Amino acid sequence: MRQESYQAFDFLPAIKPRAHGGLYEFRTYWLKPGGLPITVAAWQAALEPAKAYTDHLVTNMVALDGPLRITHIWGFESIQQRFDLRATHYAAGLWPPRGAPEQIERATSLIALAGEHSRLR
Repeated sequence: MRQESYQAFDFLPAIKPRAHGGLYEFRTYWLKPGGLPITVAAWQAALEPAKAYTDHLVTNMVALDGPLRITHIWGFESIQQRFDLRATHYAAGLWPPRGAPEQIERATSLIALAGEHSRLR
């Protein structure tokens, strides 16, 4: 068992119950020393211009324990929707947030599907 403590980015709205489509991506970025303020500012600046993509953001959180890292959770209807939205926003220069990728030391991504009877579908 592993347990971690997080706090949502303070400029994000509270999580509201809603259907996200049943496919979730949990992405964690371990940041370089000093990278958190730059990353948070970049995210805050990028959210509105990339609204069609970031509307799929469930939450983004900063770790309160252990190594310096952020974890964000995205909800999509399908893996294809995720790929298409990312490709469109990358091509338009709207994503990733400018200056944030340079702060990443390493990253992981986990794709999860909500179960058949889950309220997360």
